[in-house]
Amino acid sequence: MSGRKWVYSFGAGAAEGDASMKNLLGGKGANLAEMSSLGLPVPPGFTLTTEVCTAYYENDRQYPGGLKDQADAAVAKVGKAVGMIFGDPKNPLLVSVRSGARASMPGMMDTVLNLGLNDETVKGLAALSGDERFAYDSYRRFIQMFCDVVLGVEHYVFEEILETYKEEHDYFLDTDLTADDWKKIIAGYKVAVTAALGAPFPQDPGEQLWGAIGAVFGSWRNDRADTYRRLHNIPESWGTAVNIQAMVFGNMGETSATGVAFTRDPSTGANEYYGEFLINAQGEDVVAGIRTPQTLTKRAREAMGETAPSMEEAMPQAFGELAKVFDRLEKHYRDMQDIEFTIQQGKLWMLQTRNGKRTAKAALKIAVDLCDDGLISKDEAVMRVDPHSLDQLLHPSLDPNAPRDLILTGLPASPGAASGEVVFNSDEAERLSQEGRKVILVRVETSPEDIHGMHAAKAIITARGGMTSHAAVVARGMGRPCVCGAGDLKIDASGEHFSVGGRKVNKGDVITVEGGEGKVFLGEVATLQPELSDDFAKLMSWADAARRMRVRANAETPNDAQVARDFGAEGIGLCRTEHMFFETDRIIAVREMILAEDKEGREAALAKLLPMQRSDFEEIFRVMRGLPVTVRLLDPPLHEFLPHSDEEIEEVAKSSGMDAQKLKDRAHKLHEFNPMLGHRGCRLGVSYPEIYEMQARAIIEAACAIAAETGEKVVPEIMIPLVAKREELAFLKSRIDAVAATVLTEKQTELDYLVGTMIELPRAALTADEIARDAAFFSFGTNDLTQTTFGLSRDDSASFLPDYMRQGIFDRDPFVTIDEQGVGALVEIAAERGRKTRPDLKLGICGEHGGDPDSIAFVERVGLDYVSCSPYRTPIARLAAAQSNLRDKIA
Repeated sequence: MSGRKWVYSFGAGAAEGDASMKNLLGGKGANLAEMSSLGLPVPPGFTLTTEVCTAYYENDRQYPGGLKDQADAAVAKVGKAVGMIFGDPKNPLLVSVRSGARASMPGMMDTVLNLGLNDETVKGLAALSGDERFAYDSYRRFIQMFCDVVLGVEHYVFEEILETYKEEHDYFLDTDLTADDWKKIIAGYKVAVTAALGAPFPQDPGEQLWGAIGAVFGSWRNDRADTYRRLHNIPESWGTAVNIQAMVFGNMGETSATGVAFTRDPSTGANEYYGEFLINAQGEDVVAGIRTPQTLTKRAREAMGETAPSMEEAMPQAFGELAKVFDRLEKHYRDMQDIEFTIQQGKLWMLQTRNGKRTAKAALKIAVDLCDDGLISKDEAVMRVDPHSLDQLLHPSLDPNAPRDLILTGLPASPGAASGEVVFNSDEAERLSQEGRKVILVRVETSPEDIHGMHAAKAIITARGGMTSHAAVVARGMGRPCVCGAGDLKIDASGEHFSVGGRKVNKGDVITVEGGEGKVFLGEVATLQPELSDDFAKLMSWADAARRMRVRANAETPNDAQVARDFGAEGIGLCRTEHMFFETDRIIAVREMILAEDKEGREAALAKLLPMQRSDFEEIFRVMRGLPVTVRLLDPPLHEFLPHSDEEIEEVAKSSGMDAQKLKDRAHKLHEFNPMLGHRGCRLGVSYPEIYEMQARAIIEAACAIAAETGEKVVPEIMIPLVAKREELAFLKSRIDAVAATVLTEKQTELDYLVGTMIELPRAALTADEIARDAAFFSFGTNDLTQTTFGLSRDDSASFLPDYMRQGIFDRDPFVTIDEQGVGALVEIAAERGRKTRPDLKLGICGEHGGDPDSIAFVERVGLDYVSCSPYRTPIARLAAAQSNLRDKIA
């Protein structure tokens, strides 16, 4: 172990790593190395690899042998590069310690700046810089940050001391304080540390360094990082790297600054610099939202109506250098970059670059623009857009004609519109969301501890913070509308209401957020469905050209079918006929059929349903003309169509003229202890063949009618659910074929149709070679296949699945992403055995997994013909199918 290389250096125009080493060096370390090799001004430093993190946790939080010697040598190398010595009282090297996982996790893990300061080195820093105020400001920042991150003394302890001092001395801004003020505040800080810990603030720079390194590695498993990894499917096993870098200071007076920038607008994708900076500040001040930053460009300042000068106006030389770096980095990485920089006494330093997080709208535009500019290919453009993120484009916007009552304006941090009840803390947001209520999270500012509440909320509002604050970055990544920096917002300390301009809004009141405009309205404002851009159409056409697999939609109404077709669906993969039975005009006939004492009575009721079902299918076939439509015959148990409580039974009896006692007796007789495995699916068809015969007649008659009406071919696919044995399918298929033959004789016409089955039971998957003798297609119903494979109820398991996720028993919810080892293995077995019997067997998947990009990647590997998903997820599935097919080509 001791012979292994744990530490990689960078800076001074050279580096031991590069951008390709992200898995080992983390995203930040790999890109710092790459920028160093490009000759960009990067403060020298070194990276402790992700392998150190893995070893640290595997060895009960003990560091591997050889690490300390390598790290000490790297610190000395950094000191030599900048002409300083770590811990030297007269010429002290100060460093930053930051996390850097291979996947970007903004704000989720810990950072320490100004490390190496103590009661002696602060005097050396003051003498070297010639600015005593700057030195003591840096020292108090270090104490605050080190105590919060490493020693566990809460941030607010120091904030209270600082705010009390400012109030007592009539100061408004931190920059108003003098060096003597900071000395007094530092003395107060030290007293607070001793009181909290029973020990003084550590003065040994070496102890400080290893304390900070341990804190960063420790933060890999903190609650907020765990939550973020779970939401973004980042494995814990990846670990984080730690980057130690020579400090550069943005708080050395009016010629110094710090900022965060994007080479393009991350909200819209426009090819315009986007970002913020603060003069005489350190980087944490920008992202923490403690001070409201200024814009980078004059254009942005004018567009936002700001008066404080932009960086372009206040620091034109540094801005010009930064613009050149932007251009170089974007061309080098061939993507929009998110950059952190510091200007120390007029000199520009680059602290980080990474591919910038962006909204779906921006991702589309940037991918298409980069392709049009020749920087990337069409296939690469397709790979650049996260399929999950397309959900953002399908969210509603405010109806421009709807009445609205504007109560608050802030920065347009993340686009989209949403309404909900006001809540003021994240725990309550999560609790109410779990109860099915829509909530808007309102905070002074968010921190990484709020991640669960932000995920639960429909939108987020903060009083402080800019466009690159924690709230803004996280909201954009989640696709949540967000308004930041709403300075007029005053949140009552009790957490029961907020006020703005003399108006009071209570917890529980409904408000509406328009994130794209930075506006908040009282009450619920009507919304409109989005219109998709030309960029969307262009990228989706490239995706369609790149994919092998077809994409269908699950739809049972003409409206759903039209939405699906508009979103590019190539047919319907699941039309659930039971949903049609619940319509008001036909539920009475359904109940008559259930209450009938004999076949004759059932057929009389079914005769009433026939024209209604035929009309349903005609409408769907008309919308989907020329495309395949898979119709699943009745699946749920009959008792689902009957009223259950005494009140409901009386009400139904009264409105329908049925006998209440008869209804009650029949409902009781049909009651099942485990209806999911009871008298449903094909089992109903076996007991009551006349139900499936009526549905088959309605389907065939509707198909004939629409084929005659439109002149286009209609090929219905009739699907029999819950088949476990070939004999069930054979029995019902013969009935369907007989009905079809009768109808076609009556109509004196010809029609192609298919009869197949849903594979949703393990036995069906294992005997697929037998079942395929009678099935023209298989559609994998992975919702039920997951339930029957795991023995898990989808409806009841939600209460304990989170425990399984927390304990690492499940990496993913198996009802969201297919379980490849178990359920997936059954799909593979069924596909292989089914095609062995019938080589032209059509194979698809129609469970919720059909719209999940990770499950679609599995379906592509197995070689199924299509996926089917909800209409609004059709574009997501189209893009995911293309990426699954391309992945091997571009890897």
